[in-house]
Parts: sequence; C-alpha cells; structure tokens
Amino acid sequence: MRRFALALALIACSAAPALAQAYQGNWSCRDATTERVGILTVYGQVYGWAARATGDPNSGTGTLTPYQDGIGLNDGNLRVNGNIQAARMINDPTYGVAMQLETAEAIVMLCTPR
Repeated sequence: MRRFALALALIACSAAPALAQAYQGNWSCRDATTERVGILTVYGQVYGWAARATGDPNSGTGTLTPYQDGIGLNDGNLRVNGNIQAARMINDPTYGVAMQLETAEAIVMLCTPR
C-alpha cells in the first residue's frame, strides 16, 4: 500500500508542472478586427509584451500570477496602460489551445502559440 501511495504522489507531482507551464512561451496576438497587434511572451513569473506599433505604451514587461486556467497580470505596461487583467487558456480548433486577453469588461485579444 505504501508503494502505491508513493507512486501516486510522484505521478501527481510530475503532472503539476506540466499543467502550470501550458501558458509559457510565445503567443501571437490579434485584436477584435483579427489584425495582428503583438507578441506576448510568458516565462516563469514574468511576461513581456511587444506591440507591432512603434512607441506603443503597452509594450514592456511585468509580473504574473499563474492560475489553473491561465494567468493574472499583476503589473507592467499591459496591465496599467492596456487595462488587461488576465490571460485565460481556451480550446482552439486550429492550434489546440489559445489564450484570450481580458479586461474586467471584455475579451480584447486572442493569442495563439508561435
């Protein structure tokens, strides 16, 4: 019984990092008009936003909080200037997974893996 419990605990621990890292990487983001607007990069506890428009005030870095279904943006230009509070993981028929960037009122961008 001890071996079974130990094996079960090890399997659960090894699966947890994979679920937590599903949002990590580079994401190509489009706005409501399907225009490409920038790239969201997420690694560890930080994110970076690179807008396609030169001098965009939303470009920059910030910290995040991982959640079961995505991430919450704690600070940085995307949170302060763009008012984006969260990036939620959703199913996508083409890429398998996508991330939608949300304000308190609406979904403002859809990001797919790069």
